[in-house]
Amino acid sequence: MLKAKSILLGVSGGIAVYKSAELVRLLVKEGASVHVVMTANAQQFVTPMTFQVLSNNVVGTDLFSMESESRISHIQKARLPDLIVLAPATANLMAKMAAGIADDYLTTILLATTAPVLVCPAMNVKMWEHPATQRNLRTLVELGYRIQPPAVGALACQEEGAGRLAELGDIMEGSIRLLTPPSLAGKTVLISAGPTWEPFDPVRFLSNPSSGKMGYALAKIASRRSARVHLVSGPCCLEAPAGVERTCVTSALEMRDAILRLSPDADAVVMAAAVSDYRPSERAIQKIKKAQQGLSVLFEPNPDILAALGEVKPPAQVLVGFAAETENLLANARKKLGQKNLDFIVANDLTRKGSGFACDTNEVKIIERSGAVSDLVPMTKEEVASEIWNRVEQLFTGAKD
Repeated sequence: MLKAKSILLGVSGGIAVYKSAELVRLLVKEGASVHVVMTANAQQFVTPMTFQVLSNNVVGTDLFSMESESRISHIQKARLPDLIVLAPATANLMAKMAAGIADDYLTTILLATTAPVLVCPAMNVKMWEHPATQRNLRTLVELGYRIQPPAVGALACQEEGAGRLAELGDIMEGSIRLLTPPSLAGKTVLISAGPTWEPFDPVRFLSNPSSGKMGYALAKIASRRSARVHLVSGPCCLEAPAGVERTCVTSALEMRDAILRLSPDADAVVMAAAVSDYRPSERAIQKIKKAQQGLSVLFEPNPDILAALGEVKPPAQVLVGFAAETENLLANARKKLGQKNLDFIVANDLTRKGSGFACDTNEVKIIERSGAVSDLVPMTKEEVASEIWNRVEQLFTGAKD
């Protein structure tokens, strides 16, 4: 997501500066070109050489340095980046920004840039809570700066509270979101994810190996594209992506109720959950004890949520299903596509390595109503999610036409 993007990292003086060095490494690893500008106070914590080695670019420190001015002026530097990230952003830096002060290299760039700016505050909890800092924060929001809220926890000053630099993963995600076109702005999307559990006593259940990764990747990418995202998730260990509304369910019946309640307001519904086809007909009140003889459990079919959605699908709504198969992939997927009134279906062969349950990658075929089949190369689940949303967006455009 950050490949070939130019990012200017502004570093001001706080103990969290040491984390900024790791942030540079992560940005470079994702393919970004990183240019670092440090305030004088930041240089008291970490030397410019550290950032120069990690970024492989000259570090800006002095507004009046002939070397920096001969290479590129502060105005050119302000025009260069696709994104500016300020991490850490001290109370002092935020105050200067709110007042429009440009008295060093970094603040001069900030006053001259037209690039989006992600502000990542880090300071003592009392400084963060001070009315002046909160006033400056509101001013920065009004001026169009994006704020990555500080984390809560133990601070370097031995106090507890808000003021820790946000987790680097959250800063990375915030950066990606600012660089992602809002192509789903104004749209509401509904996604299902994960397995369902169908218990037959208080400690045992019927399920499958689904990790929820595909559905959560779909939610993350849609949220990055500025959609309103509602995720209905079966049991899994994943955190809800930033900006996503999540409803947690356990059984197929619970998932059906949640999906059918939310689907009328959705512009697109993508059913990526691995819903159990069957549930035990009876559930024992107490744990069934192990016995020498075998155990028989009678199952009954669960409702077909995707078919129910297809029956009530509004003309303008996009409905997408998944087909996870072990044989006759295309035939089974095409049958499901037609029977359940889908706009397209995503099919993956569970017998292929790196495809299907509990993997970070997937290799899928996308089958459209027209019969066209797109064979996607093996890629990460986030990349698969991007391909799916690209096709959903094309259908939205076609609906408008």
